[in-house]
Amino acid sequence: MRKLTAAALCLATTLTAAGCGAQVEPSGTAKPSTKSSAVTLTNCGKKVTYDKVPERVVTNDVGITELMFALGLEDRMAGFAMPDDKGDLKSVPWKDGYDQVRWLSKDQLTKENVLAAKGDFVFAGWDYGFREEAGLTPDALKKLGISSYVLTESCRGGRADDARGIMPPLDALYTDLANLGKLFGVEERAQKLIADFKQRVAAVQAEAPKGADRPRVFLYDSGRDQPFTSGRYAAPEQIISKAGGVNVMHDVADSWTTVGWETVVKRNPEVIVVCDYGEVSAGQKRDFLRSHPALRDVSAVKHDRIFTLDYVDLVESPRNPSAVERLGAYLRKVADER
Repeated sequence: MRKLTAAALCLATTLTAAGCGAQVEPSGTAKPSTKSSAVTLTNCGKKVTYDKVPERVVTNDVGITELMFALGLEDRMAGFAMPDDKGDLKSVPWKDGYDQVRWLSKDQLTKENVLAAKGDFVFAGWDYGFREEAGLTPDALKKLGISSYVLTESCRGGRADDARGIMPPLDALYTDLANLGKLFGVEERAQKLIADFKQRVAAVQAEAPKGADRPRVFLYDSGRDQPFTSGRYAAPEQIISKAGGVNVMHDVADSWTTVGWETVVKRNPEVIVVCDYGEVSAGQKRDFLRSHPALRDVSAVKHDRIFTLDYVDLVESPRNPSAVERLGAYLRKVADER
């Protein structure tokens, strides 16, 4: 992570994706606006005005790219940058998007990628493409006449350490869908997606364990000497809480960050969620957790309660509701077994 349905409210026309449970309108049904009037949005707490509807959008990483696909905006895209370690991209509702849009780079987005693609708009996030050391920032792009939008999950909160996150993660997802819907003239589609996602999450929450029955959950992304995990502003916070668990790192006021193993041991999670991506497989991560001496007496390891979700499930993306559903089913089982 470098720093993304039992009771679905069906949309007008839906496509159910094998393996991820998402339900959305098929790609190509949206009718993006061609209007030229200016649109003003609030992005990361700031008012931003766009003089025209972008026509050559460049995105960074899988979650951000799939937000565009979920809104049916493939025709507005010039390409995306994404490592090729993000799992299966062929059995998702947005397969057509991946077939239609150019894969610009199997690394993080660069200014050179954007210019080569003749991009007029960049949708990325801080540490999801935007980074000062690479010279790829909204301000740098603006000087080139290229507009941008910052993924809300990655917004910097104005704290001294530049920690990321300014609102609950699912609110960030809904905010970005609504903003993009307004900018591209697909507001009806955006609102249908938001309503569907909220209903699905609420259905899981209604069945979830309550009070003391809620399992304590630790999100393990990567790292051996120190684990990389999720604080309260990254998607796992609400994926865990809406599913019926308690994120043991809820008090960490950041999105993705590093903690110490001693903190994990002290908080004694009953379930560990492994983020599947990268060169180290989910199976290898599970084996490491099981063999780590410090974790020997941690409840999740003792009872082998280790659950895997994909990277794209755990960064802000249209797959978040499906992740809530799948983790919710697992946590209900854990609560029943205790």
